[in-house]
Amino acid sequence: MRAIVLTGPGPAGNLRVQVRPVPEPPPGWVRIRVHAFGLNRSELHLRLGFAENARFPIVPGIEATGVVDLDPDGVLPPGRQVAAMMGGMGRAFDGGYAEYVVVPRAQVIPFRSALPREVLGAVPETLQTAYGSLTTGLDLRAGQTLLIRGGTSALGYAAAALAKDRGATVLATTRQPARLAELAEHGVDHPILDDGAVAARVREIVPDGVHAALELVGTPTLPDTLAATRVHGTVCFAGMLADEWIVKDFYPIAYLPTGVRLTSYSGDATDLPAEVLQRTLDRLADGSLSLGPITPYPLDRIAAAHHDIETGAVSGKVIGVIPDAG
Repeated sequence: MRAIVLTGPGPAGNLRVQVRPVPEPPPGWVRIRVHAFGLNRSELHLRLGFAENARFPIVPGIEATGVVDLDPDGVLPPGRQVAAMMGGMGRAFDGGYAEYVVVPRAQVIPFRSALPREVLGAVPETLQTAYGSLTTGLDLRAGQTLLIRGGTSALGYAAAALAKDRGATVLATTRQPARLAELAEHGVDHPILDDGAVAARVREIVPDGVHAALELVGTPTLPDTLAATRVHGTVCFAGMLADEWIVKDFYPIAYLPTGVRLTSYSGDATDLPAEVLQRTLDRLADGSLSLGPITPYPLDRIAAAHHDIETGAVSGKVIGVIPDAG
């Protein structure tokens, strides 16, 4: 099989296509023939040397979609459509940037869909994080206001769509003026140009501050996001687009506005109910839901895809697509 192998931390050129043996699944694991895989900030952090407990060389990729190729225990039949994510993929063992991947069965979610493979590949991890952030992280309710800091990321688009579907009013930020229209076209009620300080602009729209805020940029913007949130409101830290996630010399009384709650969200495959994945795929198919733009890349251009993510050249979800052989 062909796989993308990261030889060690460094530039995008360290991601190289190699030919490797097709992996064999031990009991309790499943081999998946990969059709598509999402590219995530997690893999960028791995390549840049930010990841802890990573081994090299490794096939990156914390998610993949495709079909079951082999389940040695006979639980999942060959050809069954599945998504796999997290649980050590691309860190503790080889991940989804390959034509085949072997994963623990607990990390596999079956589904049925005739959507194109690049669309299926865009959904699992982004949906899991957006769904978990809005429910577990924020307990978002109909009629509430939500600020998404980092709105043109894949997670930002997905969170906006799910929040609108829950009946919330959505404010979302972008650093690029040209992308304000993209946010509006995606259904965001109040697109906001982010110059690093948006709390005053948010409070012009929502004088008391938003009920909930999803922080996807990182610690550099977190104090301003907290300042945009009302008393008894909640900020959920779920992303690190700025590659900064440590608050230095954290003094809670000075850092946190009075009465504003700060939570976080980081989930796993078991945190995405199969019925939520299936319902989302069905709604994507009938056109009643969109999770934002998708940019596909073939396997031999994954290094270029990493470069485009790192430089902000693309918005929404970046996907690696593997066609059937022949």
